[in-house]
Amino acid sequence: MSTTSGTTTIIELFQSLGIPFPQSQGQEESISEVSEPFLGAHDGDWLADGELIVSENPSTGQVIAKVQALDLASYPQIIQKAQSAFETWRTFTAPARGEWVRVLGEKLREHKSALGYLVSLECGKILSEGEGEVQEMIDMADFAVGLCRQLYGLTMHSERPGHRMYEQWHPLGPVGVITAFNFPVAVWAWNAMVAAVCGNTVVWKPSEKTPLCSIAIQALADQTSKELNYPTVSYLINGFRDLGEAMAKDPNLPLISATGSCAMGRSVAPIVAERMGRSLLELGGNNAAIILDDAELDLALRAVAFSAVGTAGQRCTTLRRAFVQEGIYDKFKAQLLKVYEELAKRHGSATHTDTLVGPLIDKQAINNFEAAVAEAQAQGATVLFGGSTYKKSELAPELQNGNFVTPTLIEATPDLKIVHQETFAPILYLIKTKDLPQAIADNNAVDQGLSSAIFTTSIKSAEKFLSAAGSDCGIANVNIGTSGAEIGGAFGGEKHTGGGREAGSDSWKAYMRRQTCTINHSDELPLAQGVKFDI
Repeated sequence: MSTTSGTTTIIELFQSLGIPFPQSQGQEESISEVSEPFLGAHDGDWLADGELIVSENPSTGQVIAKVQALDLASYPQIIQKAQSAFETWRTFTAPARGEWVRVLGEKLREHKSALGYLVSLECGKILSEGEGEVQEMIDMADFAVGLCRQLYGLTMHSERPGHRMYEQWHPLGPVGVITAFNFPVAVWAWNAMVAAVCGNTVVWKPSEKTPLCSIAIQALADQTSKELNYPTVSYLINGFRDLGEAMAKDPNLPLISATGSCAMGRSVAPIVAERMGRSLLELGGNNAAIILDDAELDLALRAVAFSAVGTAGQRCTTLRRAFVQEGIYDKFKAQLLKVYEELAKRHGSATHTDTLVGPLIDKQAINNFEAAVAEAQAQGATVLFGGSTYKKSELAPELQNGNFVTPTLIEATPDLKIVHQETFAPILYLIKTKDLPQAIADNNAVDQGLSSAIFTTSIKSAEKFLSAAGSDCGIANVNIGTSGAEIGGAFGGEKHTGGGREAGSDSWKAYMRRQTCTINHSDELPLAQGVKFDI
């Protein structure tokens, strides 16, 4: 197997970004040899005073490095600085703010390979997905640079003579961003690039499972601010749940954008609502694809394989349910089994270029996977393929402590309780369906409403799926899978997925406050709706 780079590249990356190394000599052969912790918080300077976070390589189970978290007692200091910087940053013109994003985007391009490797190393994505995630950040930077000149308001005709009405959009304030391990850098970019051009500072709490990724990106953001002689725009607070709770309660953060499980969203949303703040929630997805009798099977097979097995089933848009019409069910099942047999052979270290099936993030994820398989069987489902961890004899010696499970295909019925639950693992439930109305009903029968897809050559079927009576998800695709969304569209879902929208389209409006203005340029004072109040 071949690799594109090693951990020495990560050391070189960190050193080039001015990230202070715990050991001053900097002669370590690999980052794992750095015995003292990295500082996990940044407010213009690196700092930390809390407990240690241990970053592990999910492919090997080995420690990559340790990061010192921010103690809760130091949280107000970060927020105070973010608020102070916001008061200056909001006065910059939007194109000037766009320059910060443009320069940061160029730095991401420069370091794309090393950053992509770091993503693969720490969160377990295969290399093409690791680099793809960095490319997503670059795409968001490009989008936001264009957006900085398009923060449009509307002009409305007034009913009152000599009056003009229009709306304008102002910066909102420091934005709190809480991200998950599975997209350790891209989700920050979805929020931060747009929030920055909208005139906001950003306070970022990353997952404690991927702290090194956040440190690298924060260093680039800080480098950008210093080179341009701009205020600090991005603030980093690596830490634990107490920091996330503090952010949710904090009235100094008018918007909390949180990515995670539905359970996390149910915890965050009422806390933010109690203080009348805004929450932008990107939560779980129990995503489905409908494969009709007239589908192009080769296309559907390839799309299903990536959507179900890519990122080892750890995307919020991962395909978890496949409704296959009864006329092609047996044929599709037989062909999909062959695909799974081939995929299962392509497991390996996430940092190897020929790996397609990487690891789960940690041992708890394996426990969740095994529990879901057992529960499916207890409820009457049949495991067609996989359903277990790899045997040690199937793994290279250096991977035997890694978090590898087999891509798993389970034949089920849509009414099973387990089918209605999201398991963050490569489990696909294969379900026979009678027709399109039945498939749409089953697609919509779960609590979540993130992503959905249909495979058909019938324009009528496709349009029914996309209609108001069709999929109830925030994303609905035709002849492509459920995962791998582009940044140009607004990303997010309905129901228990949270209702938030990030990235493209008009998602920027969540990061600003709208102001409606009426200007009287006459010598009269007419009242709206014909009201008279003469004095």
